[in-house]
Amino acid sequence: MYELKTKENDGDVIEFIEAIDHPKKRQDAYRLLDVFTETTGYPAKMWGPSIIGFGRYHYRYKSGHEGDAPLVGFSPRKAKISLYLAGDPKTSALLEGFGKHTRGKACVYVNKVEDIDLDVLKQLIRQTVAFLGDQYPDQ
Repeated sequence: MYELKTKENDGDVIEFIEAIDHPKKRQDAYRLLDVFTETTGYPAKMWGPSIIGFGRYHYRYKSGHEGDAPLVGFSPRKAKISLYLAGDPKTSALLEGFGKHTRGKACVYVNKVEDIDLDVLKQLIRQTVAFLGDQYPDQ
């Protein structure tokens, strides 16, 4: 059976951020930590070795695959910062005013926090939490 690699763990979020080599990336991680914490009201938790997640939900696909995931989160990776914002179709409209980014299925990638509009990020976070609450109401 498939074993999820990205699980919530007892890793220390501040230790993780302090271990980021690049000072600007570390500063951005602290800024995002504040924004996500204030916007969600959830404490930050480590998911796997490099994702800082907020809240959690349990998903189950029609295929039978299931697991737990953070409602929202981010990872200050070397190349870009990954913002985990689930694939709500309404996200596209908000991303038009978000700032410089690229995107994947459920991720938005940014180079640095100063490239984006933090008010739009807060809207994206709230929208994602609401979307997942609708998709998985038994949480």
